[in-house]
Amino acid sequence: MSVKHEFRIERATERDVPLILRMIHALAEYEKLSHEVTATEVSLRDTLFGARPAADVVIGYTGQTPVGFALFFPNYSTFLGKPGLYLEDLFVLPEWRGHGFGLSLMRHLAKIAVERGCGRFEWSVLDWNEPAIGFYKSLGANLMDGWSIVRVTGDALRTLASS
Repeated sequence: MSVKHEFRIERATERDVPLILRMIHALAEYEKLSHEVTATEVSLRDTLFGARPAADVVIGYTGQTPVGFALFFPNYSTFLGKPGLYLEDLFVLPEWRGHGFGLSLMRHLAKIAVERGCGRFEWSVLDWNEPAIGFYKSLGANLMDGWSIVRVTGDALRTLASS
């Protein structure tokens, strides 16, 4: 017998910072990247809810139980001459997968992108994460052949900035 779970999505507020950090840690553990998490409640509070918020966060709940989150921010397409929406993180706790909560979060973000006049809704996926890749393809998403993520961080970023 299948149990129907009511699902709602709420925009995160500053009081959600401890929950957001727990979700980030759970995502990092799932992706085998826990060693890379340096975010703290203070850094999240400052960057998500400070004077210049860098991103938005929504949290998915079933009842009063938080079961997933999405963190996203605007980007821009020069080719389209339009803003875009970039999904940094989408995560549903493993015990809550298979109920359509990830799909609901993606639909919610797609609606935001349409409302904001975005020409693109983009994100990255780890190449080993076959369940996520299959899920994204089922939404009509295309993996971008010939593109690689390029990143400069830490000392390399500081060196580049000062050279």
